[in-house]
Amino acid sequence: MRALDISIIGATGAVGAELIKLLESSEFPVSRLRLLASRTSGGRRLRFRDEICIVEPLDEINDTQADIAFFSAGGAVSAKYGHLFAAQGALVIDNSNAFRMNPNVPLLVPQVNPNALAARPRSGIVANPNCSTIQLVRVLRPMVTAFDVHQVILTTYQAASGGGLKGIDELLEGSRAALAGRAPQCAKHFPFPLAFNVIPQVGEIASEGVTLEERKLVQESRKILGLPHLRLTSTCVRVPVVNGHSEAVYLELHEPVPLERVHELLAIEPDVRLYLDGTHEEYPTPRLLKDPTIVHVGRVRVNPQNPCGLWLWIVADNLQVGAALNALLIAKLAICNNVIGGK
Repeated sequence: MRALDISIIGATGAVGAELIKLLESSEFPVSRLRLLASRTSGGRRLRFRDEICIVEPLDEINDTQADIAFFSAGGAVSAKYGHLFAAQGALVIDNSNAFRMNPNVPLLVPQVNPNALAARPRSGIVANPNCSTIQLVRVLRPMVTAFDVHQVILTTYQAASGGGLKGIDELLEGSRAALAGRAPQCAKHFPFPLAFNVIPQVGEIASEGVTLEERKLVQESRKILGLPHLRLTSTCVRVPVVNGHSEAVYLELHEPVPLERVHELLAIEPDVRLYLDGTHEEYPTPRLLKDPTIVHVGRVRVNPQNPCGLWLWIVADNLQVGAALNALLIAKLAICNNVIGGK
């Protein structure tokens, strides 16, 4: 197939930078890489393979033509520019919340619902799910396929990188201040200072007491899994970890949990690593993940008080598995399905 014209909108952010790294180390065919960002990032020089790419201010360009446009600059930017790129023929792969629940936009995790991209969507846009949703549905898929699941209850432990580079900087600066005995600075990117703290809020809290992140988990999981009545509830928590989201997930089945069968299903699930031992050396933690490209599952056990209850501990790199890598896999699936890249 021919090499492709690629645009990355939000190229200097945390996810954009990760996407550039993944593209550079892959064999993805690129004829031109165009890096777009805000005016403050305009003019920056970034190396890609054997070339130097100059970051362009998005609001100063006239040409929106591309084969693929990866958007990772927030919902407002995607809502303003996504349709413009799609109208010029680009397949827009959007990492924001702008289009995820639009019925004309596939919400895609290639290992879970690849048939959602069997053909080019009418909108020209494919939505990348929320980072915490991606690692969850990657593990839920074999469970809801094999078993009659009554409900899913989970708590997320989400890293500062979910708030972008500014979120990471705020955590690191707050940690340095606390260790030096200085008063904490006012939080700018989180509801409270995150350093040495745990914040049970990710996203705005609605009138019913549910946060935006908790609502995303329900709505997106239902759409991706094709289970509109899936019973799922969560509490989403921001924790003082630089990168890597963790989830404590409780599934309640309508029948006793066949634990050996659960092990078998997780062991053969693509790009999922199952930790069976349960000792401190045999469960995943976000800081010490050896492979950031897969989903890690440990502490798999039946609730001793309820034989129908199953606990899972799920960890993944939210910038790769939860964002950039999933977007790249969507692009690869589009090529395989001849949605883009024809001669």
